[in-house]
Amino acid sequence: MLYLLDYGAGNIQSLTNSLERLGHHFEWVRDPSDIDKADKLLFPGVGAFDTAMNALAQEGYLEPLRAYIASGRPYMGICVGMQALFEGSDESPDVAGLGIVPARVKRFAQYDATHTHKKAVPHIGWSRVQAPEGDDAAARAFGLKKDEWYYFVHSYRAAYTPELAPWTLGTTQYGDESYVSVVQHHNVFATQFHPEKSGAAGLAVLDGWLRQTGPLASVPRTFVPHSTYALPTRRIVACLDVRSNDQGDLVVTKGESYDVRERSGDTGGEVRNMGKPVELAQRYYAEGADEVAFLNITSFRNWALGDQPMLALLRVAAATIFVPLTIGGGIRDFTDPDGTFHPALDVAHAYFRAGADKVSIGSEAVSAVERLLERCAALGAGADPGAAPDTALTNDTGIEQISHMYGSQAVVVSIDPKRVYVDEGDSVPPAHAASLVRGVDERAGREGQPAQWWYACTIKGGRETRDVDVVQLARGVERLGAGELLINSIDRDGSNAGFDTQLIDLVRGAVDISVIASSGAGKPAHFAEVFEPRGATGGASIEAALAAGIFHRREVSIGEVKEALAQQGLPVRQSTAVEPVRT
Repeated sequence: MLYLLDYGAGNIQSLTNSLERLGHHFEWVRDPSDIDKADKLLFPGVGAFDTAMNALAQEGYLEPLRAYIASGRPYMGICVGMQALFEGSDESPDVAGLGIVPARVKRFAQYDATHTHKKAVPHIGWSRVQAPEGDDAAARAFGLKKDEWYYFVHSYRAAYTPELAPWTLGTTQYGDESYVSVVQHHNVFATQFHPEKSGAAGLAVLDGWLRQTGPLASVPRTFVPHSTYALPTRRIVACLDVRSNDQGDLVVTKGESYDVRERSGDTGGEVRNMGKPVELAQRYYAEGADEVAFLNITSFRNWALGDQPMLALLRVAAATIFVPLTIGGGIRDFTDPDGTFHPALDVAHAYFRAGADKVSIGSEAVSAVERLLERCAALGAGADPGAAPDTALTNDTGIEQISHMYGSQAVVVSIDPKRVYVDEGDSVPPAHAASLVRGVDERAGREGQPAQWWYACTIKGGRETRDVDVVQLARGVERLGAGELLINSIDRDGSNAGFDTQLIDLVRGAVDISVIASSGAGKPAHFAEVFEPRGATGGASIEAALAAGIFHRREVSIGEVKEALAQQGLPVRQSTAVEPVRT
């Protein structure tokens, strides 16, 4: 019997969906004694190292887990479930790991050895796995293929060294760092990537382990060192704005200048209906979307946890879509109608358990950075929230709490900036000088003229402008613990004129975390343009790009976008794997 060890953090719904899709039955580990009942044990993990290890200790699982592995029965770990096998992690220096693999997990370096190439941390994206020389048969036995892409999301890794060769079945390169991405030693198998989020290729790996009937014979392993600087594929994200229409049905809609109703004379008509959320998401998964985002644009106003339709939508989507899912809208503190207070962490937890891999926070992030700036000012720490001292952090924001529990990679901050034009001779507020750019005017009647502007952040879907610029917000939420930024340009939204590359470059240069470009895409060439390497740090300009309306209306397909990127020599995921047959 297969048992799953659930320590209470992260999205495990997708893993259980994967097992059910593959036709494998399982039981949950409910107490320490269940571990000894297992014929196979699977330990999935998403989140912080100390969260996982402390939870295992509190539930009394540590010693039964070590005894199970020592018994020779099959063990599989995923992500944190793999890192737990090591002696410890620099993420939590005072917390011991299981001590099975004789090495320590450390954080990715931000720059390469020559300090000329910079990469985002966390590593979020699709990368390849290199099998050892002379042991590719073992890799094939577990369903691993050298020409496939697998989904990674982590900030810490175990650097590969020759001493780890007996434990290593696969390595992956991020920048110039080669690290252990697959562990296999006798009965122990583990992946740093998420097979349940790696499409058909990942399901093949999961199925390969489940079908193993005994430990493989150990053979000498060597790895050919990576010789190039490698980054993950450029990710294409399909976004679905979801809301209830006037009949109470959930529909995918798309705004025109943030107005989602069809025009009917001088007044708004019916909510614009682009299709059913799950059906559209399934189409994008089949077409090769690297991620899918559901943004609930009108719900959660008063009672976020009472929005059962969105929870049900996530559960259904996660059962059929095996790439990362993001949910946005209402991930904030709230008080329900009976007066009970719920922190944002509780809301996020509900959506993780329903199948989300990340949560997207919008207007609440602006408020959090405004408060952070106030505390910095009171401490005399200046107007750069990215340099806020530890004493300015109060751990009372949703970003901080969710990041601590589930890891920074689980928190996306959605930023809605707009241009504030400044006439020549006029001064820019000193606090916003870092956001000032110069370019070509795009306003009606002034097209093509030189202009300068700074980017002010907005809330409430762009309806209210705040005195916080995009650099302050981006650096502030990174300091609070966000792992990824979604940059929506209000000026370019719905324009089909291309992404605002000046805005994207401004944010990319201000932060060290992953950046997703949004708003303005109208043709495949726009994606190639925004992904083009720019700047002195080398590497990719950004890690991902998102679109909605052009995909919904079939004006551009995901396949056409990836073909355009491939023609530019940019790495894209084109899976050759076939989903395993259910038994």
